[in-house]
Parts: sequence; C-alpha cells; structure tokens
Amino acid sequence: MKIEPIEIKDKLGRTIVLRNAIPDDANDLIRYLEVISAETPYLIREPDEITITYEQEVSFINNCLTSNKSLMLIATLNGKHIGNCSLSPIGSYKRYSHRCEVAIALYQEFCGYGIGKSMLENVLEVAKGLGFEQAELEVISDNRNAIALYEKLGFKKYGSFPDNMKYANGEYASADWMMKKL
Repeated sequence: MKIEPIEIKDKLGRTIVLRNAIPDDANDLIRYLEVISAETPYLIREPDEITITYEQEVSFINNCLTSNKSLMLIATLNGKHIGNCSLSPIGSYKRYSHRCEVAIALYQEFCGYGIGKSMLENVLEVAKGLGFEQAELEVISDNRNAIALYEKLGFKKYGSFPDNMKYANGEYASADWMMKKL
C-alpha cells in the first residue's frame, strides 16, 4: 500500500522522513540486510544468508506498493536509508484476517533516538485503519531494549519459543511471541 511521506523529529531534533520503499531503494535494502544481520544477533539470518537478488527485492517492494494490506516503510535521514518497519497480514485465510505481523530494524547507530517508536506507532495506526484487530511480532527473549519498546507501545508477551534460533557458534536463543490489540 502507498502512504504519504511522514516527517518526524528524533530525540536529537533531526528530521526523519518515513516513506514507502520504492524500487529505487532495492540495492540499499539489500545492503541494509547484510549490514544489520552482522550488527545484531537478534535477526533470523546470518550475514552469509542474505542472497536476495536485486530483481527479487524489486518484486517484493512492488508487491508491497500494490497490496492493500502490506506496507514496507523506510526511514531516511538526509535521504540516507537508516531503517525500516513492515506490516503484513498473517495469512490469506478469512480466519486470520484480523491479524497482522509487524517487524522493525534500524542500523545500530540510529537505535535509541525514538525513530523505531515513531515508525511502529505509524505502522500500527495504518494497521488499525486497515481493519486489523491485533498486531503480532516475534522478538529474541534477551533483546531487552526491543521488548521495552514493544511493551511501551502496548504489546504483551503471550508465549515463548525455547531454542528458537541456533547461531553459527552453536549457542541458542529463545524468542517471545508478543501481541497488541489494536
């Protein structure tokens, strides 16, 4: 789905623009995935697993733009991509039509400035406007900063997935399932 760009101010007073991802962003989004998967242990892929092609990313972006239930929102600072937040239906079945999934990630240098909170607030507003009744997400159990943010926005923990991920070094991480009524 398409939205009008939104300007927000972060905690440093910088102007951040939230807008739809467009096909011209494809290379930046692929590079972003490569960088953030190496920056944090909280994402599902190892850096060497980022194998998305430019054509696949353009197709994904175009699908989000033409969908009436999905959104890929990116944050930019002075035109530079610094993070994104997505909204998508849980599934195409009528019995799932009230549920959506949200996901967010920022380059680490931009965390802690209120950008992620603003992105999520805007995406949750869009989700509610689309008729979704609940938003869901999965978060690694020891990602305290993310969990604190989600709780501040009204998400509650409803379950855990022990040993949800196994890292390259052999260690495991559990995940929490969180949900917010919209």
